[in-house]
Amino acid sequence: MFELDVNLPERLRPMAWLIGRWEGAGVLGYPTIESKHYGQEIHCWHDGRHFLQWEARAWILDSENGARVRPAAIETGFWRPGEDGSEVELLLTHPTGILEMYYGQMEPAKITLRTDSVMRSPHAKEYNAATRLYGLVEGNMMYTMDMAAVGQPLQPHLSAQLKRVG
Repeated sequence: MFELDVNLPERLRPMAWLIGRWEGAGVLGYPTIESKHYGQEIHCWHDGRHFLQWEARAWILDSENGARVRPAAIETGFWRPGEDGSEVELLLTHPTGILEMYYGQMEPAKITLRTDSVMRSPHAKEYNAATRLYGLVEGNMMYTMDMAAVGQPLQPHLSAQLKRVG
């Protein structure tokens, strides 16, 4: 059971359900890559200020036995809620040379985001836009991500279910 931290700033309370360590698995796919299963670990925390810190790591899983095959994505960033409690920003950095700024809406146990801007280093792959949906469903974090990249229009890319651990 998740307990609300009494030291959590008021504006973070609508997104308090994100705080903690999460682990789980999902499916990735895109027209330019083969579909695969992946594992993921997310850590979300706060230090008393008006933002949440975020770190996510993923790895490709063997489809037969679920063993880790190789590292996949890493992202680190910050969730910044608006003052009114319904708007939120997610700022993310990736080691692949991509920086994203998402903007969206918060509802109880649901966050809907879309990229407001994407920056790429000169050597990063073409990546133009994305949407993300995070929700708390029966105590689990569920999320989906749609992506527009490498000449493809916005379409499904990732989905996963993670359980709170620790």
